[in-house]
Amino acid sequence: MAMNLGGFEKYSFIDYPGCISSVVFTMGCNFHCPYCHNPELVRPAGNGPASPVSEDDILSFLEKRRKYLDGVVITGGEPLLHSGLPEFSRKIKALGLLVKIDTNGSNPDILADLIHSGLVDYLAMDIKTDPDRYVPLITDGIDPGRIRKSIATVIGSGLPHEFRTTCVQPIVDEAAMHVIAGLVQGASLYALQAFRNEKVLDPDFFKQHPVQMPVAGLEAFKSILDPSVKQCIIR
Repeated sequence: MAMNLGGFEKYSFIDYPGCISSVVFTMGCNFHCPYCHNPELVRPAGNGPASPVSEDDILSFLEKRRKYLDGVVITGGEPLLHSGLPEFSRKIKALGLLVKIDTNGSNPDILADLIHSGLVDYLAMDIKTDPDRYVPLITDGIDPGRIRKSIATVIGSGLPHEFRTTCVQPIVDEAAMHVIAGLVQGASLYALQAFRNEKVLDPDFFKQHPVQMPVAGLEAFKSILDPSVKQCIIR
């Protein structure tokens, strides 16, 4: 089954650590984070790209330019919603390229299958907040155990990986960070991301809540995570 793709960046020097990569954007997401900066991918039926990207065109580009690339980042949206992801990843790896997948962690079994099949080389998972607090601000309904299982799967994969949290009030606070710190023991990298109120999924949310997390707040979060992970950074 073909992937439902909404964007393609031919060259990136920042999305795959240590690699020159292409970035593929999938359409559709099962979360509705108010701060999402790719709203056109989350709700493609309403305002998606006028000309969705062709999988064949992407693979053709990668084949021609693979000597200039190290890997491909598959992001979204949420890539693990697409049944065509394993085959798409397999085609990329057949070209001798590495695959990085960004995920929200809502599909731990699919994530495990990709890992066990050797179809992913680097994992990046967003942890939105304490898993028990995902409903209702992040999603209308999810078993928090699935998020915890994905976290454990990523850490236990043996693959290079990172976790990320976009620090938005009141979704993220020190109490949530203490819970997260307990879940990510031994993780390679944790990135705390400052929120920028530019293009977001739910602008009305930010009319009711503080927009910018103070630098001191980010530093406080970092101090909570530092003992649990090998490296914690602020982006």
